[in-house]
Amino acid sequence: MTTRLSTKGQLIIPKEIRERHGWGAGIELEIEDRGDALLLRRVTDVPETTLEELLGCTGYQGPAHSLEEMEAGVAKGARRKR
Repeated sequence: MTTRLSTKGQLIIPKEIRERHGWGAGIELEIEDRGDALLLRRVTDVPETTLEELLGCTGYQGPAHSLEEMEAGVAKGARRKR
């Protein structure tokens, strides 16, 4: 299936594809540039995530560490892998 870019830079998505995805007039699409290809996907509202929710998914139950302690731990792990 092919389509053509208009002189105004508009792209017609064939009806068959629009119907398959349930895309109607006014739908907002996100475009991801993949070098030699483009990926289109429907923009969906993602609820805002709080810092507490993110920290809760780590599973870490120990004491808090400073940035310097975390960087030292990363460096130690990198040295072990060499």
